[in-house]
Amino acid sequence: MFRALTFAAALLASATLALPAWAADCGAAGPQSPRDITQWSGSNPANYGQPPERVDMNLCNIHLHENAEHKGPGFAVFAGDGPTGGYACGLRDTLSKAELRAPKVNHCGDLSPGDTIEVHWVFTSCDITPGPGLGSCSSKSCLNPTLRVEAQVFTLVNDPSAMQFETLDWDGFEVNGRPQPRSLPAHTGTPVEYFGSTTGPSYSDTSCSPLQVNWSVRPACAKLDINSLSRWCADNAFDENKPHGVRKLVTQPEQLSPIAHH
Repeated sequence: MFRALTFAAALLASATLALPAWAADCGAAGPQSPRDITQWSGSNPANYGQPPERVDMNLCNIHLHENAEHKGPGFAVFAGDGPTGGYACGLRDTLSKAELRAPKVNHCGDLSPGDTIEVHWVFTSCDITPGPGLGSCSSKSCLNPTLRVEAQVFTLVNDPSAMQFETLDWDGFEVNGRPQPRSLPAHTGTPVEYFGSTTGPSYSDTSCSPLQVNWSVRPACAKLDINSLSRWCADNAFDENKPHGVRKLVTQPEQLSPIAHH
């Protein structure tokens, strides 16, 4: 019921990803996100069932967070408890002066080469058109969707030979009539899958997200050309032009689902 009510509210909400009014008592909410994907234990028994493959679902939203919300093998550098927080890739000290050179144009807030971002591709079982915010993942006739989030952590570099965000965007692309990103990173390790929730700084260990999400988080970082991301921030279907904040890592066992060993 929490999830249906939340999406009904989202239909009337703006493009924000998370509203404090959506929060639930953590004793009643299901397992939470983000988490350390190298730690497989958890005592929350909620099981949402095996989700469809993402190609059998509809892409509904793409957004990004400054620093990694999750902690993983390739992004384990603690970024602090400040306004951004989260974790960083360990690549900054290995980047060349050219890769760290400031871009001539930057439409993505205060992001700079060397920074870490976590990108989320959100998929829904609802028949929708992709758009701004999580409200785009439901409709009046589909208030309780199955949700899947594909996640990838990047280090931003000023390098046109690095991965280009245009190859990861939607921009009207479809497969068998379903909105899909043109591609997703395929060389950053086998994704870690687990049951969790939506994320963002509106939630905490006492004010939890009620939404049920099937997560798929790739364990290694990749380099992304900041110029391509700037072009996307200047013009995209999701009204995204700057990164969102991160939620503090969830560590309480009762708020985590067990991860099946791969």
